[in-house]
Amino acid sequence: MEQLTELEIAFFQLRMGFGPADRCVDWAVERLRLDQEGDDLDVVLLASARGRDEVLPLGEAIIERYRGVQCLSDQFLAGKFIVELRAAYLAGRESVSSLDAILTRLYPALRYPDWLVMLSRNCEYATDVPDFEQPFEDEFRYIASLWAQAESLAAFEGEYSRATSDRHDVGYA
Repeated sequence: MEQLTELEIAFFQLRMGFGPADRCVDWAVERLRLDQEGDDLDVVLLASARGRDEVLPLGEAIIERYRGVQCLSDQFLAGKFIVELRAAYLAGRESVSSLDAILTRLYPALRYPDWLVMLSRNCEYATDVPDFEQPFEDEFRYIASLWAQAESLAAFEGEYSRATSDRHDVGYA
């Protein structure tokens, strides 16, 4: 199935409560337009689905059918979401406060991954303490740049350095 990763990212964001159902529907419509659905009735149904309650079971069925046990991890999908959030932040569509609300939910949902510690912390502190704005910016740039390049969680983990993240702190010299 073409562009399944795109559906997985949209589905993850919908499932976590961060994204609209329309992104999953748009994915299915595009598969139909390009004649890539391969007679998959779930793709056809997803293209006409309305709302979260209709989209979630169809998206899940499609992903399970084509990925099986090879489905992308929530951490990988969250990392790709971080890349999208950074672009939205730089474009002015997200703020430190809106990002804090997202990261506050995402961090525990992912079971507190090491790579998200400093980003989540600095974002939270930057909402109230101006001195944390630059460390937040530095960590956000660092994490998003690693995820933008990563083709897998293992690839990200191979490049990620907790020591680098630790340097994105107030007073670090």
